[in-house]
Amino acid sequence: MKTQEIILELRNKNRLSQEELAEKVFVTRQAVSRWENGDTVPNTETLKLLSKLFDVSINTLLGSPRQLVCQCCGMPLDDADISREADGSFNEEYCKWCYSDGAFAYDSLEQLTDYLVEHMSNENFPPQQARDYFENILPKLKHWTNAEK
Repeated sequence: MKTQEIILELRNKNRLSQEELAEKVFVTRQAVSRWENGDTVPNTETLKLLSKLFDVSINTLLGSPRQLVCQCCGMPLDDADISREADGSFNEEYCKWCYSDGAFAYDSLEQLTDYLVEHMSNENFPPQQARDYFENILPKLKHWTNAEK
């Protein structure tokens, strides 16, 4: 879906008029109309307000142009799994299991790897294969590359 369709759908789902939506995100009704017609796209600050208002990620508002992946554990992310900051805003870099309210759940790469091996291995993905996989993938993710610096 395109941004214009997503905004229209979310506005209608929330039973808001263009005027009511405009008031909630501090723009004019004409601005909302231009978004819904595809003439313009909301600016970054307005996207943040829309994200909070509709409880969806900015990525969703933009039509999910990129696949989000948790930069701690590597899990693909959708809106239900994206972490939140202490103020309730989305943090689209991490899943809610790795990062919540401004804090990380895992103190070390080894701790996360042990947890994932314990919970993700099975007869088709034996523990050693799971460990090898996670030890190869996890250090390449943003959280762990930043932790090394």
